[in-house]
Amino acid sequence: MTPCPFCPPLLASPVAEHSTCLAIRDGFPVAPGHTLIVPRRHVASFFALDANEQADLLALLNQVVAELDEEFAPDGYNVGLNEGTAAGQTVMHVHLHVIPRRAGDAADPRGGVRWVLPRKADYWTKG
Repeated sequence: MTPCPFCPPLLASPVAEHSTCLAIRDGFPVAPGHTLIVPRRHVASFFALDANEQADLLALLNQVVAELDEEFAPDGYNVGLNEGTAAGQTVMHVHLHVIPRRAGDAADPRGGVRWVLPRKADYWTKG
């Protein structure tokens, strides 16, 4: 069995930490500063985290965004969670993606995360 990349020993150094979660740069970033927020406890589903862990994850999200704003000054963010294999989760340890975005980094960014289902994403030109 392959070891979990988000459990100790970590392959990446944390860029921010909280008692129940930490933030690391994505090993395969889609944009400069792409960061993952990961609970310290190994659990596959966000919904299996207790309320304190969920709150801490979101508090660390605010801290990470403030630090990314300072370091990269992006124009926007995509924040995403792949929950279950049907939704694209490949590492069965909860992790929240924080992806800094720049104006012009995509030809037409409208719809954002809706593009995981391309046939449904372009809702503004239909109807």
